[in-house]
Amino acid sequence: MSIYREIAEKMLRELNQVILGKESFIFEVVSAVLANGHILLEDIPGVGKTTLALSVSKLMGLKWNRVQFTPDVLPSDLTGFSIYRRETEKFVYQPGAVFCNLLLADEINRTSPKTQSALLEVMEEMQVTVDGNTREVPSPFLVIATQNPLGTSGTQPLPSAQMDRFLVCITMGYPDFKSEVIMAKELDAGKRTEKLAPIANAELLLKMQKEVEKVYVHDSIYDYIVRLITATRECEYFNVGVSPRGTIALVKISRATAWLNGNDFVSPSDVYNQFTAIARHRVQISAKARIDGIDKEEILEGILRNTEMPSFKRK
Repeated sequence: MSIYREIAEKMLRELNQVILGKESFIFEVVSAVLANGHILLEDIPGVGKTTLALSVSKLMGLKWNRVQFTPDVLPSDLTGFSIYRRETEKFVYQPGAVFCNLLLADEINRTSPKTQSALLEVMEEMQVTVDGNTREVPSPFLVIATQNPLGTSGTQPLPSAQMDRFLVCITMGYPDFKSEVIMAKELDAGKRTEKLAPIANAELLLKMQKEVEKVYVHDSIYDYIVRLITATRECEYFNVGVSPRGTIALVKISRATAWLNGNDFVSPSDVYNQFTAIARHRVQISAKARIDGIDKEEILEGILRNTEMPSFKRK
């Protein structure tokens, strides 16, 4: 086992000590980070979304900033702005919150669409343009955003273009009975979070991501991925299917999943297990789906069942 994989496994163990009873969810988050993708955590308040995001930033030893989104947060708070210095008679640029390795965007759907859209360029191009000048953000650059379910008081839907830039959208859900009893005894996860110490850094994470990119993908797996994506576009229950960016996202997250599982090649199950996470925020259900009372999860599960998985053996 490589030293990078040992570090990743240690990270999983540490996170599982902070967020109890959510092993598969934490595996998903770490996979997305290793795939160099942005993460959208969508769930009701109070289930530990922000605690998880803070724990990830602390363990990875990255330079991070946190923005608590409210209606009065401005685009310049994220991208930065120029201020006139009287003594030098020049405008001096003041960097915004995005100039870090990991941006924690808390309750991102509580701010205005204009501020939400300020993240579009940096999430895709790893740069911001202010006053005609383009500036690159540090590498790696990741966004872990949390949002409350739509319909909650004060929330506004993210633009489709921005939703598409998140590699995965995952839901945490309530803890199981045993884990919640432990949480009740300890009051909260604060004490466990305080004990976390960095086990990686930006340079090490970049090396881990490079190793993930080397994971082999067989032609039959590429074919399986595209057939799944195409099925979302042809489904009568979706007005909008998964974009080509979603196809790339499924390849990337499948590689990271295989690598975390100790494999040097992607298996059909890696794709199968990640399909819903990359698709749920990219599709839009049709009026027919609403009339029939079918939600996204059911439709995506049906696509998985009806799409034949490739079978191949490692030589």
